[in-house]
Amino acid sequence: MGLNTTVAKVASGAAETVPYITVTNLARTLRELQERGIWVIGTADGTEKTLYDVDFKGPIALVMGAEGEGMRRLTRETCDELVSIPMAGGVESLNVSVASGVCLYEAVRQRRLKR
Repeated sequence: MGLNTTVAKVASGAAETVPYITVTNLARTLRELQERGIWVIGTADGTEKTLYDVDFKGPIALVMGAEGEGMRRLTRETCDELVSIPMAGGVESLNVSVASGVCLYEAVRQRRLKR
């Protein structure tokens, strides 16, 4: 399934500049990425490590779970590392777009410190 017009509009132009691919079997694709030296980091509630405890400076793939359901079991098991996003106050969770932004920002922050 590709991007429909609604998704393209919500992406505010990013759909034309950010490459994306559709895969049939996510776990298989993640294993292929791992074989190429890409560290697969998944986000999940209730993990011991937070995104601030892991190294985002190397080649990584971020796996975000579906809102409400999280990741499927096999996808979760395929990840090299599972991390959570620390929540403050009464906030229990974030929607996937916000969680993605938080994780991507941490990757950019760490890579800037690397220089």
